[in-house]
Amino acid sequence: YDMVDECSCGLALVTKDGKHGFVTKEGKLVIPLVYEDALHFNEGVAAVKKDGKWGYLDTTGKEVVAMLYDDANTFAEGLGVVLKGGKHGFVDATGKVVIPFNFESASSFSEGLAAVSRNGLWGFIDKTGKEIIPCKYGFAGSFSDGVAKVMKESKWYSIDKTGKKVEE
Repeated sequence: YDMVDECSCGLALVTKDGKHGFVTKEGKLVIPLVYEDALHFNEGVAAVKKDGKWGYLDTTGKEVVAMLYDDANTFAEGLGVVLKGGKHGFVDATGKVVIPFNFESASSFSEGLAAVSRNGLWGFIDKTGKEIIPCKYGFAGSFSDGVAKVMKESKWYSIDKTGKKVEE
């Protein structure tokens, strides 16, 4: 293989001659090298790209989310960020659209919230798609240990899950 990623969910992402697949930690090929691109497994699913579109596979190689998307991110907290028609939304592991395609950009869920952008500004939503922290930042990172980095008027600072500024 040209590249072997670390093992995740019992499988490692491998690349050979520009094609991607997955092997067991013993090196047995489980998911053939037929994908144009792929991300590592997380929560039992991996984003893969075939014929220019992204979807998700389970660890047996079965397509669990159809190859319908222009881009996809690694699953986190039960949801995957996908791009369709220039907008981001979120799907579950069955392929059901859980949060509609309403965002210019979006990051994966972390600690129950996901950073999303609308009208060029970032904020945070919960898993129902409800805006919890308004889209008013130039950029927003993911939550870790209850805080997230945000940028407003070219200044970076941290906020808590209510949107309050946290002293560093």
